Amino acid sequence: MATRWQGAASRTTRAGPILEIANLDVYYGRAHALQGVSLTLGAGVHAVVGRNGMGKTTLCNALAGLVPATGSIRFAGREILGRAPHQITRAGIGYVPQGRRVWPSLTVDEHLRLASRTARRGEWTVERVYDLFPRLGERRGNGGAQLSGGEQQMLAIGRALLFNPRLLVMDEPTEGLAPVIVEQVAETLKHLSGEGEIAVLLIEQNIGVAIDVADDVSVMVNGRVARTLASAELAADPVLQRRLLGVRQGEEEEDAAPAPEREQADEPVRIFTVRRADDAVVPEAAPADRAVRGYTRWTQANPEASLVDRVVSGDATERATADPSERPDDAYAEARILEFPVATAAARVAYIAGTFDTKGKELFFLRSCLERLGVRCVTVDLSTSGRPSSANVHPREVARHHPRGERAIFTGDRGTAVGAMAVAFERYVRTRRDLGGIISAGGSGGTALATQAMRALPVGVPKMMVSTVASGDVKPYVGPADICMMYSVTDVQGINRISERVLANAAHALAGMIAHRRDALPDTRPAMGLSMFGNTTPAVQEIMRLLGERYDCLVFHATGTGGQSMEKLADSGLLDGVIDITTTEIADEIAGGVLSAGPERLDAFARARIPYVGSLGALDMVNFWAPDTVPAKYRDRKLHRHNPNVTLMRTSAEESIAIGRFIAAKLNRMEGPVRFLVPEGGLSLIDAPGQPFWDPDANRALFSALESDFRPGAQRRLVRVPYNVNDPEFAAVVVAHWNELAAVAGPHRSTVNRR
Repeated sequence: MATRWQGAASRTTRAGPILEIANLDVYYGRAHALQGVSLTLGAGVHAVVGRNGMGKTTLCNALAGLVPATGSIRFAGREILGRAPHQITRAGIGYVPQGRRVWPSLTVDEHLRLASRTARRGEWTVERVYDLFPRLGERRGNGGAQLSGGEQQMLAIGRALLFNPRLLVMDEPTEGLAPVIVEQVAETLKHLSGEGEIAVLLIEQNIGVAIDVADDVSVMVNGRVARTLASAELAADPVLQRRLLGVRQGEEEEDAAPAPEREQADEPVRIFTVRRADDAVVPEAAPADRAVRGYTRWTQANPEASLVDRVVSGDATERATADPSERPDDAYAEARILEFPVATAAARVAYIAGTFDTKGKELFFLRSCLERLGVRCVTVDLSTSGRPSSANVHPREVARHHPRGERAIFTGDRGTAVGAMAVAFERYVRTRRDLGGIISAGGSGGTALATQAMRALPVGVPKMMVSTVASGDVKPYVGPADICMMYSVTDVQGINRISERVLANAAHALAGMIAHRRDALPDTRPAMGLSMFGNTTPAVQEIMRLLGERYDCLVFHATGTGGQSMEKLADSGLLDGVIDITTTEIADEIAGGVLSAGPERLDAFARARIPYVGSLGALDMVNFWAPDTVPAKYRDRKLHRHNPNVTLMRTSAEESIAIGRFIAAKLNRMEGPVRFLVPEGGLSLIDAPGQPFWDPDANRALFSALESDFRPGAQRRLVRVPYNVNDPEFAAVVVAHWNELAAVAGPHRSTVNRR
């Protein structure tokens, strides 16, 4: 029996696709909203799902001719890209927009009659719409504003059907509807597509509806179609839904809170003056000629100071003039003094870094916002142009921190200069003892410059980056660090109504993080880092059970960034020790898998000198994505489909030897207490007798290479254990060795090392 997916495929083959989108790009200014989108719809229903802001509505608008686009959109074999919206509608594409968009003053019947007057003639008539939606027939005399959300959606669908479309584009048709109405809309879509007259492109966040109605599903991420698959395949795998889609099922995300409206001109101006604890000055009233943007001269500060509120240590007192009648009738200025104790921030300075030759206006605006809040600031110029600088720290001062000095940076070649300046700035921030937080603003180049240094700072030090690239893939900039990335919305080029708000928000966020930073966490248990993978989960769970409530266990998923994050915390002094039984990221580094943590894996533990218990968990596998992503040179290797999106490759004896030597070299450099356990019974759930990756020869090659290169020491031992890594007995051995090292290590360090 053919499935809906197979039926759709056969119709596509027989009749040809009704819609073909190829390499579709849409820009809003410099923002790249749609990036090379391609998809094909033959018949039936094709759903496009994804989070808010991924480009789904932009795709609808491009199909309807409402936004300019480049690429190709072929409808029924004809190119329609660039045609006017009314021409696209007449060609046979109906559009049901998000939010319904019905006229509040027109009745249901007036809506439909008006649409039918200009629509393409065909089988869909007003009476047929009433037959499809009997409820609309009952409400035909009611205005649009008198309809429920479900009735408005029926009206929007009926209005589009009157144009007798061959393709119906529907943007979030179930948004905001009650569950019973959602079911009715879903049944309507099935009915329309089941008759074979109309194909439907469904934009939807309700995954349940998309899977139930659609033949196939495309997932949009950051303006791209990340993957297209059969709805039946997606429905059968809830884990894949969460991992691939990252959206809710059966419920809508809450609408974002509306931006606050600008204050009206008739409200009084409130002037805030920061008074430091050791200041004894009386605040001066604002000059009479001071311009306050958006206000009249009557709302400027009164030199006679009609009202002064003084707020000191939380106690407010009011002092008014002897003659209140002297106040202006329409408005008066309010001056308020906020005491900001110097002691709370004297040792915590906000560093404002960036290229002041091109972004000086924006960076100085950040400084002014922070200084108004009482935060001391240091401006650091990272320019490589050689122009004069007005920042506190000159570019040449930063450049001197490069291992090769200034000559490595001011070469005249921008590419090498920027890279070298990033290295110099990273080394510079490591020397700062007063750094309480860091903020920057810029484009891709400025973001790369600043974030390299931010990543070098300990976890917990406030880091804020306002960037034009913050709405895309930020992994290269953030890495394992706790960097706050704020999208600039407009380009970081001048101060306007948008950039002013965004930059001010960023400055206030940094000030709040600096002023209210928690230096001591309430949990006094020692912090323990543990690495885990799906194929070592039983081991980690048993280890955590045996450790009981004595440790604050921080588990890191060994997917590249996970290992980096664990080592970042070790470098930051936020871990008392590590049980690193899942070192699988090293296999990806050696064999070219997709989940490498880089060649620096394990280096942090040599620097931190904290107790370390490690093992060879999941080193029997190298990770790739879907099967078609496995490199051609590995296609004849032993492969295992972990899930539809992850393919595992068994490590060979040669790769195992390289892995063993890599680990031994790293362990030999560790000067803290070390125990490294070798699980002779297998490295993962699928590396055991009778399992697909059981390969004793490859394991022996790994063990022998590790043992031959390993150098034991007074605190460094290699221990063979006759169990599989997931056996409970292995977990007991791990915990026993950990308890031995913890007793030798002495007092816990994670609380005293927090900055």
